[in-house]
Amino acid sequence: MKMRKLVPLTVATLAAAFALTGCTVTGPTENFSGLPDEEHIVTESEGGEDSGLQAFWLHEGAQIGVSISGSSTCPVIGSKISIVEPEGEGNTVEIATVPLPADQPCTMDFVPHTSVFWTPDFVTTTEPLTVRVGDQEVELPIK
Repeated sequence: MKMRKLVPLTVATLAAAFALTGCTVTGPTENFSGLPDEEHIVTESEGGEDSGLQAFWLHEGAQIGVSISGSSTCPVIGSKISIVEPEGEGNTVEIATVPLPADQPCTMDFVPHTSVFWTPDFVTTTEPLTVRVGDQEVELPIK
């Protein structure tokens, strides 16, 4: 009798845990050459054009776009977003990138490539957001 009650409870607990972990999407929702469309941009970082790193609040803050300029044949592509400091404690995220093959020839042009991520839980649009990529960072103003 106890086993019959325990099995449904265990299944329900595992299903709830799976559903909660499935809500945390850390990979990009989109990757494309160029900058985001103007109509989707709510706010953008300042001064990033010179360093080759720009960040954008997109779709009313539901998404974060990160544009990294580099070779068009060897673009720097964002692969994962993670929270370094949550809202109220620094509001900082870090973007991991796909490693570039060492033996791949790359053109010497300088064009942006954008990776779009869902805005993580525990990050807010009501505080400036610091976006780090490697050893660079930009500040995305309040939405």
